[in-house]
Amino acid sequence: MNHKHKKGWIFLLLCPPLILFAVTFIVMWLWNCLLPEILGVKSITFWQAMGILVLSKILFGGFHFGKGMKDFKERKMREKMAGLSPEEREKFKEIWKDRCSGGFFNRNNKTNG
Repeated sequence: MNHKHKKGWIFLLLCPPLILFAVTFIVMWLWNCLLPEILGVKSITFWQAMGILVLSKILFGGFHFGKGMKDFKERKMREKMAGLSPEEREKFKEIWKDRCSGGFFNRNNKTNG
């Protein structure tokens, strides 16, 4: 087995926990340096900082390190569109043009039936 590949797996296994540790430490450090003086709140521990990170992920959906799922969805849509005939493509475009033409606040209340 090639030793180059072993190093790659070790790197993949060690990086995420190290990044999480570093980001948690930065959150804790920034909180403890800034917020007690600005807002008069208590200092926090490492585990409380990690809890804040998890809570922010749940509430705001951040920490997007890759666009894997978005790329997957776009690729699937392109495959579906490639399988359509020119007439079907035009019909599809017309339907979506009709659905999106009014903007968000000016949509007419048509029901699809």
